[in-house]
Amino acid sequence: MPLTEFEFPILQHFLCVVESRTGMPAQPLDATPEQRARAGEPPQQQDGGSPKQLPKGVVLGPDGKPCRSCTSVASWRAMIRDKSTQPKTISTTQPPATAITSLQPPADCPPDVDQLGRSTWTLLHSMTATYPEKPSFTQQSETRQFMTLFGKMYPCWSCADDFRAWMKEGNEPKVSNRDEFGRWMCEAHNAVNVKLGKESFDCNRWQERWRTGWKDGRCD
Repeated sequence: MPLTEFEFPILQHFLCVVESRTGMPAQPLDATPEQRARAGEPPQQQDGGSPKQLPKGVVLGPDGKPCRSCTSVASWRAMIRDKSTQPKTISTTQPPATAITSLQPPADCPPDVDQLGRSTWTLLHSMTATYPEKPSFTQQSETRQFMTLFGKMYPCWSCADDFRAWMKEGNEPKVSNRDEFGRWMCEAHNAVNVKLGKESFDCNRWQERWRTGWKDGRCD
């Protein structure tokens, strides 16, 4: 509602005085995008169009911008293609869908959510493999603190939220010895695999996979 339509005589009088002294009519006030978000209203487009739909799989960060470390490289590239596509400028004979064949980002580019996840699990499982068989009280306390901070600082914020939620569901870090910590980490990994529709790993074999190597000798 424009300011001049408020049903308060005092406010209307005030606005008339402002207009008479400044020569400028009162302007309607619109809520900021942040205020509209808190109120549950859809964001407005300056050009009057509808909000732009992002490709499937693109995750927004807390700042409202696409989160690279939360999104797969395929979805990220689809978003970039959508942004760069201009009508009447396509001059290639190759269909756009086949223009990109690699689903892996180059080695010197920021990691996508899949690459980040694989690297992180390698680190975490390797930590369990070198964890003491009889850790001190301090070592156990520091390990719990690390896992708590990890759940807060992991670059993929939605993944971090899921990890913290899983730990709160009766899955606090078990760090009394190496085997217990290794099995706990394996169970955490399996929880993610199940959510992604992947097969679970046999946690009875976690040491073969991450510490000693397979019994058939192929890692030697």
